[in-house]
Amino acid sequence: IIAVANQKGGVGKTTTAVNLAASLASAGKRVLLIDLDAQGNATMGVGVDKDSCELTTRDMLLEAAPPRSVVIWLEAFKLSVMPANSDLTEAEVRLRDQPLGDFALKTALADLRDDYDYILLDCPPALSKLTVNALVAADGVLVPMQCEYYALEGLSALVDTIEKIRKVINPDLAIDGLLRT
Repeated sequence: IIAVANQKGGVGKTTTAVNLAASLASAGKRVLLIDLDAQGNATMGVGVDKDSCELTTRDMLLEAAPPRSVVIWLEAFKLSVMPANSDLTEAEVRLRDQPLGDFALKTALADLRDDYDYILLDCPPALSKLTVNALVAADGVLVPMQCEYYALEGLSALVDTIEKIRKVINPDLAIDGLLRT
């Protein structure tokens, strides 16, 4: 499970997640792309109309639907996607009030993990409850980063968050790499 994360917007998180998912799928790997951004760009990036989805990542996180029922198989790309749209904002708000809100994604993915070789988590552009959920559930983090000075400030905040999650919740979490975009 790889979280594609950086709290800065416009650095290529979604482009990285979608293209990595497609590349791994074309190499014959079983891939699930999970859209954790209420903008739903990863969903649209694989050709799914985010506004016509009956079930989304929101439903899985809030336990309104079993995880497998939210997954959409995309025959054209030979990969699966768990779509998102603006409804995901509700999950962000409601997870803040739940005692185990940081574990919602990890809990939901427990039954799906063995179905896939790779689960890619496209994170929102913020150190939000959804990003924390991704970091708690992930084995590693891939950090897309623009090659500019100010990007380093944001990187240190993300690394601090990763270190805190590693110490308290997910000791196996590793930074898999920085991807210069």
